[in-house]
Amino acid sequence: MNDVKKKPAAKKPPQDPKSKLHINNEMAAFDRKDRGYYDSMSNEEKKKFSTFTMIRWGSTVAKDLPWYATKNNREGIDTSPINSASTELQSYYLMSTNEHLNKNYFDISAKDHEKLLWLLATTVSPGMGKYCHEWIPAKKEAVDNKAARFFRELYPHLKDDDIKLLTEVNDKDDLKRMAKELGWDDKQIKSDL
Repeated sequence: MNDVKKKPAAKKPPQDPKSKLHINNEMAAFDRKDRGYYDSMSNEEKKKFSTFTMIRWGSTVAKDLPWYATKNNREGIDTSPINSASTELQSYYLMSTNEHLNKNYFDISAKDHEKLLWLLATTVSPGMGKYCHEWIPAKKEAVDNKAARFFRELYPHLKDDDIKLLTEVNDKDDLKRMAKELGWDDKQIKSDL
C-alpha cells in the first residue's frame, strides 16, 4: 500500500460577475480603451490582475457570436451590445496585439510595470465597440513517438503541426515502405519503427 497522502485539488474561487476582474469586465475595458481601469482597481485586485491574460483573450475576436455572448447578461457585467467581427477585424486584433503587446512583453517586467502593460493593452482595440473575445489555449506539445522521430529525421524543416499530420495520415505499413525505399534494413525498421 502506498501511504503517501494526496493533496486535495485546489478549488478556484467562484468568479463574481460584478468583480472588476471578471473576464467580461476586463475585456469590455480593453475594447473601450479605458486607460483609467487599472487605477480604479483596489491593491488586492491589482495583485490578481494579469496583462498576460489580455494577450491571450485580446488577440482574437469571434466572427460568430458564441452562445454565451448572446445570452442575457447577468447583473454586474457590462451590458453594452457585443459585436461579431469581420475577418479583417480579426486580423487587425491579432496584428495589433502582436505589435503592441507580444513583441516586447517579456522585456518589460510585469511585476514592476503592470500599469504600463495595461496602457499598452488599451492601444490594441480600434475603439469600434465591444467584441466577444475568445481564449487562445497554449500550444500543445509536439508529438513524440517513433513515427514522429522518423519524419523529423526525414524532414527536419517541417513544423510540429506538419509532423503530427504526417503521423496521422501514414500508417505503419507506409512508414515501413518509406524506410525500405531509403535503404533501411529489416532490423533497423523493426527497432526504429
